[in-house]
Amino acid sequence: MLQETPVYWRKTRRLTIILLLLWLVLTFGVNWFARELNQLDFLGFPLGFYMGAQGALLLYLAIIVYYNRKMRALDAEQDNARDEGG
Repeated sequence: MLQETPVYWRKTRRLTIILLLLWLVLTFGVNWFARELNQLDFLGFPLGFYMGAQGALLLYLAIIVYYNRKMRALDAEQDNARDEGG
């Protein structure tokens, strides 16, 4: 059985926590500042409405894509370190 290094898990945990905090801030930030965001228009809609209806979903998708790419890079780095180490 292959063993992952503590460094790998530390990087994975840090990435996950940072992105979950970003997700949390995005979720509550849009709702908290909806009134102020509605002062601005985006494509003819109040920005608060747009962010609640579409924008937040697109940003969630961007977070998921970023997580996927970073985890692939971390996995590749772990595989390279495993190959070099033994």
